[in-house]
Amino acid sequence: MNLVFLGPPGAGKGTQAKKLAEEKGYIHISTGDLLREAVRKGTPLGKKAREYMERGELVPDDLMVALIEEVFPEGGGVILDGFPRTIPQARALDEMLDKKGAVLDLAVLFDLPDEVVVERLSGRRSCPNCGAVYHMKYNPPKEDEMCDRCGVKLIQREDDREEVIRERLRVYRTRTAPLVDYYRDKGILITLDASGQIEEVYSRLKRAIDEKGD
Repeated sequence: MNLVFLGPPGAGKGTQAKKLAEEKGYIHISTGDLLREAVRKGTPLGKKAREYMERGELVPDDLMVALIEEVFPEGGGVILDGFPRTIPQARALDEMLDKKGAVLDLAVLFDLPDEVVVERLSGRRSCPNCGAVYHMKYNPPKEDEMCDRCGVKLIQREDDREEVIRERLRVYRTRTAPLVDYYRDKGILITLDASGQIEEVYSRLKRAIDEKGD
C-alpha cells in the first residue's frame, strides 16, 4: 500500500510513520526531514526553502514536487509524511504515481486541536550536538535545558517558537486542510484521533489501516 499522512504540525505523523515503517516494512518519506537536511547542508533547494520555513510558510509546490520525485522509489510501499500539503501537490502526486503504475491507497488524517499542537511543539528542545530530542513537560532532561547524553545546552528550533507554530497552523487550515475533502471525495480518507500516548495512537492507526484493507 501507498499511504499519505495528513494533519497539523505536531500531530505525531512522523512518529507514527516511523513506527509503522519499522514494523511493516514501509519506506518512510518525510519531507520535513528532507528539507531540514537540505537546509543543514546548504544545498540550492535548502537555501530556497529556509526562508519559507523560518517564517512558518509552506515551501512552494514546484520545489516540493521536485524533491519527492527525486526520492520516490519504484514498487511503492511508501508512507508520505508531510506531502502533499496543497491540492496542486496532490494532483502532482497522482500523476507521479500513475507514471509508475501505482496508486494511493489511503490518506490518514491525524486530528488534533490547535492548542494541543502549540503545547506539543513549543515545548520541544533538541541537542545541537547529538540530535537528542526532549520535551520540557513530557520528556524533560534531567538538568534544565541541558542534554542528558553530552551536557550541551539544548536549543529550540526556529519553527517551534509559538508565534511560528500559530502561523504554521493558520497556513495549514487555509492551504492544507482542503486536502481532506480531496481525499474524502476519492473515498480513501480515514480520520484518526491523534490525542493520547504514542502507543494508544499507534494501536488506533494499525486497526484503522487493517479495517480499510479489509
